[in-house]
Amino acid sequence: ARLRRPRDRRYSRACRQQGREGHQVGDRVGVGAQNNSCLKPDCEECSNGDENYCTHGTNTFADTYPDGSMSYGGYADYHRAPSHFVMKIPDGIASEAAAPMLCGGITLYSPLKNHGCGPGKKVGIIGSQGRQEVRRLKMGADEYISTDEDKEWAKHHARSLDLIVCTVSSPKMPLTDYLGLLRTKGTFVQVGAPEDKLPDLTAFAFIVKGVQFAGSAIGPPWQIDEMLKFAADKKLQPWIEKIPMEKANDAIVRVRV
Repeated sequence: ARLRRPRDRRYSRACRQQGREGHQVGDRVGVGAQNNSCLKPDCEECSNGDENYCTHGTNTFADTYPDGSMSYGGYADYHRAPSHFVMKIPDGIASEAAAPMLCGGITLYSPLKNHGCGPGKKVGIIGSQGRQEVRRLKMGADEYISTDEDKEWAKHHARSLDLIVCTVSSPKMPLTDYLGLLRTKGTFVQVGAPEDKLPDLTAFAFIVKGVQFAGSAIGPPWQIDEMLKFAADKKLQPWIEKIPMEKANDAIVRVRV
């Protein structure tokens, strides 16, 4: 979307006062899954660049701002948002490519960055989509593990990873086996959110190797900016399908199926 001047004068002054440095009318911008936080200097999260964990945050979709007005989400032709959470899209990234990066992209980038992903580290991404071996290898993966085809995958790949980010949202996932893939002092980060509780675990799943179990939710504005610049620099592009806005509901149904 293009940054526009608000027609309602009630918001014009607020936009000028709360604007992020570098934002200009006409800029190509986007908004992620979070639309607001308290931004108070005495807020532990906001004052440390962790706005995504602010206890007074506002979701972009179907949530309420402190003044009582609604945030209706991004499935629309226009959107009003506090400028602190509006991200400038780099020239090297198309608008349609930037859109999924602002939610799903930062959901993966943040835990990878926060938990030490880098040269020499072996990282595993757990997903629920099957028959994706060719695509994953083309993306640069060293190996693709199919838990359906290799019934002894947990044994064959035990203690092989330093960091795992799990996007699976199933309460029936083999969580103990996933933890077995970690090396000593490895880290498992859960970003998928099952509607029910996570599978049961024993304490020894953590104790015997000193592994850590963590969670992660999207990312703060500064980290989204960093991610977008990284993607533009490395020429990273997500797989997307462009559809008319009036067919957005049909697309959501297809994703759920």
